[in-house]
Amino acid sequence: MPRCFLLSCPLFVGLLYVTLSCATAAEKPKAPALEHEPGTTKGVVDIDNFKKPDTAKQLVSKKGYDLVPNTKEPTNWKFEDGVLTASHIWDGLLTKEPYADFLMHVEFNVNKGNDPNPEKNGNSGIYIQERYELQIQNAYGIPEEEFKPSYGGSLYRMKKPDKLVSKPHGQWQDYLIVFRAARFDGDKKTENARITVYHNGTLIHDDFEMKRKTGAGRKEGPDPRPILLQGHANPVKFRNIWIQALDLK
Repeated sequence: MPRCFLLSCPLFVGLLYVTLSCATAAEKPKAPALEHEPGTTKGVVDIDNFKKPDTAKQLVSKKGYDLVPNTKEPTNWKFEDGVLTASHIWDGLLTKEPYADFLMHVEFNVNKGNDPNPEKNGNSGIYIQERYELQIQNAYGIPEEEFKPSYGGSLYRMKKPDKLVSKPHGQWQDYLIVFRAARFDGDKKTENARITVYHNGTLIHDDFEMKRKTGAGRKEGPDPRPILLQGHANPVKFRNIWIQALDLK
């Protein structure tokens, strides 16, 4: 059969297209599946294709918040139009449930303080299990050589962020936190807590091993505990906070 007739035959052209398409699909490499590394916080989040889990619990939404005061007194925090604002005193808010391993998303907006001490400028924090503080602070513009592990994005006085990506005060920022609780055999700690943190989409703590509590955090122990949004006499704002319990064996 002449070559020109083959090329003009619809059936032949269709078969050729299907054959080439299948060959192309077979040759195209597939992206590797995201795999969690046991005993770590690695592989839990694909930041480039991240979506909120359907089963995540919303802690602060446009309609209200599901947190309780960390004291016996009524909270001084204010909620309006989907935004929760810390009070002018040192009170905080807790999750109602304790958490061991989890994935948590927090949006926050720091204020500009007038105190010459940078630590008191836009200060708040996320106290994981009330033991380990991920610092919130107005850290924009602080040179890397002057940056202390008590400034924004730090694990308080334990480790500075790997990259400095804070935004100016008044702009919304976010943390995405993967936490694996310390493991215990009775009262004896057998594995340290581990944490991965993305700040504004940038990895700032990569499966870091926390060998102790931070600052004023509670003593480490086998029991899971709530998560605290710290009040630090600064009107730091929060919105769209959610959490997903995990089991990072």
